[in-house]
Parts: sequence; structure tokens; C-alpha cells
Amino acid sequence: MVTANLDDIVYLSAEATALGIRRGAFSAVDAVQAYLRRIDAVDGDIKAYITVCREEALGAAADADEALRRGDAGSGGALFGVPLAIKDQFDTAGILTSNGSRAYSDNVPSGDATVVARLKAAGAILLGKLNLSELAMGGTADPPYGTPQNPWRRGHTPGESSSGSGAALAAHLCALSVGEDTGGSGRGPASYCNAVGLRPTFTRISRYGITPMCWFMDAASPMTKTVEDCALLLGAIAGYDPLDPTTSRRPVPDYRAMLDGDIRGMRVGRLSELCDAPDMHAEVRQATEAALETLAGLGAEIVDVSVPLTELAGAIFVGIADTEGAGARDGLMRRAPELLDRASRTRLQSAALVPAKVQNRAMKARALLRRQLEEAFAKVDVLVTPTAPYPAPRHDALTARFESAEDVRQRFFFRRSYTGCYPLAAMPAVSVPGGFTQDGLPIGLQIGGGPFAEGTILRAAYAYQEATDWHTRRAPV
Repeated sequence: MVTANLDDIVYLSAEATALGIRRGAFSAVDAVQAYLRRIDAVDGDIKAYITVCREEALGAAADADEALRRGDAGSGGALFGVPLAIKDQFDTAGILTSNGSRAYSDNVPSGDATVVARLKAAGAILLGKLNLSELAMGGTADPPYGTPQNPWRRGHTPGESSSGSGAALAAHLCALSVGEDTGGSGRGPASYCNAVGLRPTFTRISRYGITPMCWFMDAASPMTKTVEDCALLLGAIAGYDPLDPTTSRRPVPDYRAMLDGDIRGMRVGRLSELCDAPDMHAEVRQATEAALETLAGLGAEIVDVSVPLTELAGAIFVGIADTEGAGARDGLMRRAPELLDRASRTRLQSAALVPAKVQNRAMKARALLRRQLEEAFAKVDVLVTPTAPYPAPRHDALTARFESAEDVRQRFFFRRSYTGCYPLAAMPAVSVPGGFTQDGLPIGLQIGGGPFAEGTILRAAYAYQEATDWHTRRAPV
């Protein structure tokens, strides 16, 4: 536990931070100040934050310390005193919610998103709002709040669209973050930044107060330093919300209590279409096979599984999500298209021209993909793949002009198949640190499950985390 050097608080997990505050090793104000000092020192280069809520965070921390002195800290919840940051796609009362766009530069909501309200009820302290790709789409050419950098390698992307959420964790600029994952926007940055990122079952977490990208697939994404923190964060924000009638009424289990490290007899499917793709980076392939060996060594049964449509999941996803996004932004495109980034504008204009029959075929393919995944999960408990087929690319590789149809397939559809298959099927998946390339870039391991199997995939992820040390490594920041 940190006592001597308070600046080291930023390297603690959220669970350890809350425990340290409750035990008096340091105060909530100490924790917030440590993160604020870190943000001041580092974020000028990383560009993870859009807004830092300095005074609000210090005030909330002082209130938490006073509650502890009064002896009523127990009412604060599992994340008592923990400094966290939120993707700037979630409404925050009295605080700018920019959606990473000039078009929302004066958008100050009057109330909190349900996720934000529940985090505050759990005792967490809001440090600020995190950078993102414009409108949570990805591919922004000229981000209005700066281009987020990957703390593991400057000039490389920390992932999209929850770029700031991944970068902030890797640079230790918050103890917890919340992103949003429509087709991989939480798990991708987690993979590129050596963090944990969860895509929950559709309807598991309220979407009230989240600016939509695709109504069919949007989901809040807990993003953390450890699997334990992810379980705690998920438990704090999951559950039915009358403000979002699509949320499930299923009881929320104690996800943290499910992390016992025992996966003996668990059936782990090796998803062959995504694990054997010929275009995968060689070191990602090696890391995935090594991870499967580790899981087998822990007592899991490894089974080869085929889900044929996962190879096309990226194209299916874009056919649905982009057309839905174009519909959601139709008013903005008509009213003030000049306020949008040129890449965002082009993508929305293109998606608006997609024929209805193409979207209809994508929706049919989505239903078939879900059926294939359901059949797979009748045979195995979880499926394992890389989270991304290659490590974090350079920023200029993402914004370069497309040169051919094959180039489009590689850069636009191929990587989206890895994360896109689960939101298409409304199923959960988690990315956990799974290794590093020889030149020091993180590799993510993805573990997916059937509907409402968050506890199962987190149990497998925790067992793997405890058998490895990838999550303990620090970015050179």
C-alpha cells in the first residue's frame, strides 16, 4: 500500500485505491491530487483529456474524506474515492459533452447519463472527460481536441473511438475509465494500450445519456487496469434503468466474487476463422497460441471451433452501423456539415447512399451470424481470438488514402471482424493484456461468451491474468 510517495497512487488498481482510502493509508484528496499532478505532467503530449474537472474532483474528494471521518463511508459504494474519467460521449451535468466534435462545442447537458450517476453513487470521483474519435466513429482526420497518442509508442494510435479512455489508463491518468463500444471501440483501445476493456451484452448497461452512434449496437464499455477492477466497475453500472426501457431486468450478479481463478474443465473454443487468418501479424498469432497453451495449463479444455460468418463480420457491421449512424446524423449533416471533420463527413455521406437492399442483406447476415455463434456456445463456454489482428498502427497509416479494393478490405473491414462479431450478436466479450511484440507494442487477447455470460468471460480472463504478468508492465511515460 502506498504511504511514502503519494505520486505512486496513480499506479494502483481501483480496488487497491478504494481500500487504501478506507484504511487511511492516504486520503481521497491525496488520490485526486496525485492524478491531477500526473495529468499536468503528461497529458500535454498524450491528449487523453478534453476537459479536466479539477475543482469538482477536489470538492468531491474532500466530501468523501469528510464522510470517512464521520464513519459513513460505507454508503459510498465499492468505488469509494476512486478517481475515474469518462469518454466525452456521456452526458455530465454542467460539464461539456463534446462528442469529439466542433458541432457539439457548446453542448452542456443539464443532467448525468445513468452510467455517470451510478458511478457517483458507487463513490467514484469524476476527474474529467476523455478524448474520442468524432461522433464515436473512428477515422477522424483532424481531431478538434488533439490527436491522442499511444503511451507505449508516440505516433501510434491508442485505438478508436475510445482513444482517450485507453490512453488515459496506459499513461496512468485515471484509475478507471468508461468508454463506449459499438463495434470494438472499447476493446480495440484496450488491446492497443495493454488494458482491460469489456463489451457487455446488449441491454446489460443503460444507454440513457449516451450520444448514439448505432442504436442497434451501442454499449457502455468498462475499461480498467485489471480484471478485478472491470468486474467492480461492471457491477456498479449494470442493471435495469427505467430511463432506458431496452435494459434487461435480469439481476446483476456479484461479478467480483466470481473471480476465483479456477477454470478447470472450462471449454475454451479456439475460433479458427479469426485465429488462422493469413493476414494476421505473426507475433499476434504467436501470442494467441501461447495464451491458449496457458489456459490449457490451467485446466481448460481447448476446442477448435468454426464460425464461418465471422470472416465477414467487419463488412456486416459497417453495412449496419454506418447506415444507422448516417440516419442518426441526418439533421446535423443538413444543418451544419461544415462543422464536421472532413473524414467524418465523407463517411456519413457515403453511408447515406447505401441502398436499402444492402442494409437489409446485412441485417439478415447478422441474424445468421448470431445463430452460428449460439451454436458455437452450445459446445464451448468461451471463445478466444486476438482482439486485433495486428498491434497499434501509426496514425498516418489510418488516415492514408485507400489505394484499392484490397486496401479497403484490409484497413476498413478486416480488423473490424475480430471485435464486430460480438456486438452483431448482442453478446459480451472482453479484451485483456495478452503479450507484447518484440518492439514493445501491446497485444490484446479477446475472450467472448454467450448472452449475459460476463461472469464466465471475466472468470477466464482473471485466471489468465493471474498466470501472466502482462498487465503489470508500465508504458514508458
